[in-house]
Amino acid sequence: MNWFHPHLNSRRADQSVFLIFGFVGIILLRFFWLQVVGAHDFTLQSAENRLRRVILPAPRGIIVDRNGVVIAENVPGFTVLIHAQAEDVLRETLSGISELAGLDTAVVRRAVRNWRDRPGDPVTVLRDAPPEVVARLEERRVVFPGLVIQAEPKRSYPSGALGAHAIGYLGELTPTDISENRFPGARSGSLVGRVGLEFQYDDRLRGLDGESFIEVDALGRTVRTTGVGPRVEPTQGDTLHTMLDVELQRYISHLFRRDFGIAGRGAVMAIDPRDGAVLALHSAPSYDPNAFIGSSAAGERAELLSSPQLPLFNRAIQGRYPPASPWKLAVAAMALEKGLITMDTKMQIPCTGGYQYGNRFFRCWKTDGHGPVTLLEAIQHSCDVYFYQLGIMLGLDELLEGGVALGFSDLTGIDLPGETRSLYPASTDYFNELYGRRGWTSGVTLNLAIGQGENDQTLVNMMRFYSMLANGGSAPVPYLVDSLPSGRRNYDFRAGVLEGLRESLEEVVLEGTASAAQIANLRIGGKTGTAQNSHGEDHGWFIAFAPVDNPVVVVGAIVEFAEHGSSVAPMVNCIVARHVIGSEFECPTRGLQFSDFPADSAPEPLEVLRDIRRGRLR
Repeated sequence: MNWFHPHLNSRRADQSVFLIFGFVGIILLRFFWLQVVGAHDFTLQSAENRLRRVILPAPRGIIVDRNGVVIAENVPGFTVLIHAQAEDVLRETLSGISELAGLDTAVVRRAVRNWRDRPGDPVTVLRDAPPEVVARLEERRVVFPGLVIQAEPKRSYPSGALGAHAIGYLGELTPTDISENRFPGARSGSLVGRVGLEFQYDDRLRGLDGESFIEVDALGRTVRTTGVGPRVEPTQGDTLHTMLDVELQRYISHLFRRDFGIAGRGAVMAIDPRDGAVLALHSAPSYDPNAFIGSSAAGERAELLSSPQLPLFNRAIQGRYPPASPWKLAVAAMALEKGLITMDTKMQIPCTGGYQYGNRFFRCWKTDGHGPVTLLEAIQHSCDVYFYQLGIMLGLDELLEGGVALGFSDLTGIDLPGETRSLYPASTDYFNELYGRRGWTSGVTLNLAIGQGENDQTLVNMMRFYSMLANGGSAPVPYLVDSLPSGRRNYDFRAGVLEGLRESLEEVVLEGTASAAQIANLRIGGKTGTAQNSHGEDHGWFIAFAPVDNPVVVVGAIVEFAEHGSSVAPMVNCIVARHVIGSEFECPTRGLQFSDFPADSAPEPLEVLRDIRRGRLR
């Protein structure tokens, strides 16, 4: 074969030229595609490689009291973030700044966990970083790739521990929160409400986060933090208007500490019985919710969480106590409604200090007895023997059914998280399950009749009942925020029942167990109670409302280890008077009987004042 034939060589040359031009065409087409058609996509990809998104947390909505006083607000703060493209880079940076920023292992673990949830986004390391830490990190920022320091709103509670159990505090979103979708719309690392109103209305308070961008180089180091890429400003959450009265709350806190000391434990609530508005909620011991902000208060948080005094426990809505003598009004209401007695009825057996029932002697708190008393007098002097017999007259089934009908086994529906359901048996099945079918006797009836035994109530549930007594049989749902709740429970009592009970409660304050806590020129009705406590001194109850003829406030208190309800009554009546009379009212010194005013300061003799209150004089 002749490899140098002219025609063959020409054909090969043509093929080579064709191949060359084909390759060049493909290259030109690819170049056109990259430079023109795909330019937009590659520009975006380049920008994504250069820019990193930073979330701008939304300021939470502020919380104010009924007079516009700020209870929870936002103040300027600094947050330290790290942007890292890989976990090992993040860990290296965290290790580098740990000493400068005072990071502990828990902070490092949380930062790594949040990075794993959203790799690529800057991860929060420190919130509310102290100024000195910010200054040290700013000086070394060039050494730590991906370090970002940005201004961020910080939650602040200007009144500190005042009303902390009602307001609550914030905490960082946890993996469990995310998996259970407890806070829809919240992102990993977000601060959300943990308890109180901060939790209950978190969706209204949280707002909408914004975003900005930072510029990084090829090694992921921050080049610029401002003026880079589009910026979306965050939207602040809604303002929460509450029914709370900060000044009344402050007054309650002062009196509680004055009367029961810094170690005193218990709860106080003030409610408007007409609509259920919660004017104050105090639980002692309290805590400062500012301790849950930032890393600098980690030690204080640890103390709160481990304290045997349980300062985070909301005793107003979570603590259950035997209701003691304030419960006797419920028993009286049941018997009056069924027509078994009247306010003037006396029992067959007078009180001689106790009551023999079967082979057991049930004692009265007054060892020498009250003698023959009417229902009004039995309430006035809190005679146990009278109510032992009244419980028997009703019978256990009626007592249980009546208590359930009056709501003593229900939640009140207050707009706070974590309310504990009060304990009250629905039927005798409860006793059979608890003690066995033959493990209990009808003596449980006598215990229930005086507010002891298998009956544990929360303060808020007792407040609901006394609001019903004060409000003509209508029991409003207690609420703290401006939207009036539905679900009011109405009780249609016989004519005169509630009026008689309110008169008996006024007699408690005039001449009964709370007579040492009278307030001149103010008609107050209330009931003391001493709850037996197997773990120490008895607990003290007192619940009162005023003015008796047109109540505008109900104040209740349960004080642990107070020994007697009469020791709680002076504080409660001072709170009642403060709300009704105003800030000009001054509470007498602790220990002084309120009726024992000097002659020149008492507006009228005590007996005349009593007649005025009873409507006998005008």
